[in-house]
Amino acid sequence: MAVARRTAMAFETYQNQAQTLVKNYVLSDSFIPYTSVLSGMIAGKMVYDLSQLISTFYFRSYISLTKIQRTEWNNRAMSTIHAIFISVMSSYFVFWSDLFSEHHLVGLLTFQNSSMSTFTLGVSVGYFISDLGMICWLYPALGGVEYVVHHALSGIAVGYSMYTGEGQFYTFMVLISELTTPEINLRWYLDTAGLKRSNAYLINGVAIFFAWLAARILLFVYMFRHVYYHYDQVVQMHPFGNFLVLVVPAILGIMNLMWFGKIVKGLKKTLAKTL
Repeated sequence: MAVARRTAMAFETYQNQAQTLVKNYVLSDSFIPYTSVLSGMIAGKMVYDLSQLISTFYFRSYISLTKIQRTEWNNRAMSTIHAIFISVMSSYFVFWSDLFSEHHLVGLLTFQNSSMSTFTLGVSVGYFISDLGMICWLYPALGGVEYVVHHALSGIAVGYSMYTGEGQFYTFMVLISELTTPEINLRWYLDTAGLKRSNAYLINGVAIFFAWLAARILLFVYMFRHVYYHYDQVVQMHPFGNFLVLVVPAILGIMNLMWFGKIVKGLKKTLAKTL
């Protein structure tokens, strides 16, 4: 009994120390920008390694891939997990959280932030840094100049919003577009596995079309409309933050339209072969 009691007391002491550490350092406002970015980078590396481990044992096609294909396979697993995480969190902050609700606002919308929202953005910054590093290191195997531009602009914009707390609402609205990433990655997986003529490939192509239309076209239109009606608040941000809210989404929007054109052409070809 005495041993069990001492063990329980030791565990409780350790738990209290861990909670204090998390509260005073990991989730402390002054440390969040750094711990969250580091967390994002560590999480990305863990997902990459787990993908490598799991795929080796459970996917026969993985073994037959070239070294660079296996790298891209694991890299896409990393981007898929990030996309699910950030699109879910962004949707929560934009549509359900009271943080940016105009009925609960205290101050200007463009300056609203919280420890949770800042930490979430920091995790995303950590991912963008890791992924951009891999893209540049293995260039152009994991993507061309458009991927470098996309990740660089995204990383800078998200990083600025995380560090300053400005424009987080619009940052989350843009990050909802990551909702399309899992479908894009699944398309690559199906193609690599030799399932390009399968029904799954066709269904995935249709899903990409609608997801892209909703998250990267219509949502961007809604965001630009929202910025227009709240321009008096946007202009009160720092000039660089103002630039990021007005210019970066516009550039990404143009890129989205260009990619959407390719998606439509690809879907037409797939449907023509199937029907």
